[in-house]
Amino acid sequence: MDIYAYKCKKCGTLHYPYRMVCKGCKENEHNEFDPVPLPKKGKLLTFTELYNLPADFMVSKLALGIVELENGVRITGQLDVGKPKLGMAVQGVVKVVRTGDFSRNYGMVFSKA
Repeated sequence: MDIYAYKCKKCGTLHYPYRMVCKGCKENEHNEFDPVPLPKKGKLLTFTELYNLPADFMVSKLALGIVELENGVRITGQLDVGKPKLGMAVQGVVKVVRTGDFSRNYGMVFSKA
């Protein structure tokens, strides 16, 4: 399973998440974007731990990080790392990150590379 960025057909700028107008050429009225799978490897730019989560999370705390992927796109994802360090190499996998009564939400979960 992959998570996708969107590449403008006019100027080649990558967007994540999806945008209606290209941030590079400021055009693209007809949503002319190509989906591009995001790489799974990157480096950890920053992180935080959350302790006061909504009731439907089945964990007591949750670590989140912003990762710069190999292609320069930055993505927020969960961290499955005991002691994260800024700049560390990480490897992502798409997993179920939250479940509801009738839904599953997928996202990137990063571990040490």
